[in-house]
Amino acid sequence: MDEEPVVDPSRPVYAWRQVADWIARRIEQGELRPGARLEGEREMAQQAGVAVGTVRRAVEDLRERGLVVTLPAKGTYVAERPES
Repeated sequence: MDEEPVVDPSRPVYAWRQVADWIARRIEQGELRPGARLEGEREMAQQAGVAVGTVRRAVEDLRERGLVVTLPAKGTYVAERPES
């Protein structure tokens, strides 16, 4: 995991946005590959040091960005990248 905290409360950015950007960086850097299942909300909240609701909002943002897909009762997965 990163050495620096996921959320910096001194930054003028919502905590959920910082968590979403952290997950997006993990996807971009290849740590989370297309088709990979994301950790559960509780586990990600613990890793990021935030509330579960904050992670839930971050995942919603990632869905809006097209980076992840959520399958009810299965989990959230990194979206497959379209062929360019």
